[in-house]
Amino acid sequence: MAIADDLQNRWYGDRAPPWWTQPLAALYGDATAARRWMYRHRWLRSERLPVPVIVVGNIVAGGAGKTPLTIALVQGLRERGFRPGVVSRGYGGTARAPMLLGAQPNPAVAGDEPALIRMRTGTPVAIAAKRVLAARLLVSEGVNVIITDDGLQHYALARDVEICVVDGVRRSGNGRLLPAGPLREPVSRLRTVDFVVCNGGDARDGEIAMHLVLADAVTIAEPARASPLTAFAGKRAHAVAGIGHPPRFFDALRALGIDVVAHPFPDHHRYTAADLEFGDGLPVLMTEKDAVKCRAFAKENVWAVPVTAELPVSFFDAVAKRLERLAGR
Repeated sequence: MAIADDLQNRWYGDRAPPWWTQPLAALYGDATAARRWMYRHRWLRSERLPVPVIVVGNIVAGGAGKTPLTIALVQGLRERGFRPGVVSRGYGGTARAPMLLGAQPNPAVAGDEPALIRMRTGTPVAIAAKRVLAARLLVSEGVNVIITDDGLQHYALARDVEICVVDGVRRSGNGRLLPAGPLREPVSRLRTVDFVVCNGGDARDGEIAMHLVLADAVTIAEPARASPLTAFAGKRAHAVAGIGHPPRFFDALRALGIDVVAHPFPDHHRYTAADLEFGDGLPVLMTEKDAVKCRAFAKENVWAVPVTAELPVSFFDAVAKRLERLAGR
């Protein structure tokens, strides 16, 4: 078993982390605390933009549902009269300069998550290793609110609203900092954000419940052809996921009665045609985030399964009211 896999199993299991991770976690904690202190006391400067900035992030390493929430937030704010744009680091892409994405971005260049957000929402999306540079591109495009997909720990861009997503099932694991545990920041950081969104599981007091709902499957080779997932119930199918927590996708398919043959891949995996060849002709179901990288070679038996984040209307209303107050500052 790879060291990374063993660590993740320990983070969310009963086994203690390896001894060597504990001094590293202490050093990591000191370094991140010092960095936050320097930004708080203005030894390091955050750049404030002329439009409000919303950060959607988490305090654990790996996926928690940030991208589906970002997509839902874009749609919710649009319905309330805002013109949102999205900033992303473009992780997994080859772009080195700040870039404003076109209508059909290449995920190999832009990264899978920004490409997905751009194609699902049609909203302006900009990428850059330094999020401030991407945000400036969006301001020039006329957006009146910027959403950063991930970036809770990137303080160089001043933010007005912080939304932290937590995995309602795995939570904070063993509660330790990296690499002894999954935490990027201490759990106490949750007390300082504006909204805590709970993805799945049971939302706790003060948290906003979010549920991911699987939509009809769509063939990647022929996007006009769709099928309800109930058509796969009682049948065997391969399931492919290269996301932060692949079992979440596999379990959702199993809950619909699909006999899943699971194929987890690393987050942001760069697929080849061979990755989707299983030699038996069975249907292949994959996440929409993975599917955007397979359009050039996916065969007719390969299906994308879009996911939609469902949240209370009151959440979007509360974010909109916060933005309206900021407009009058």
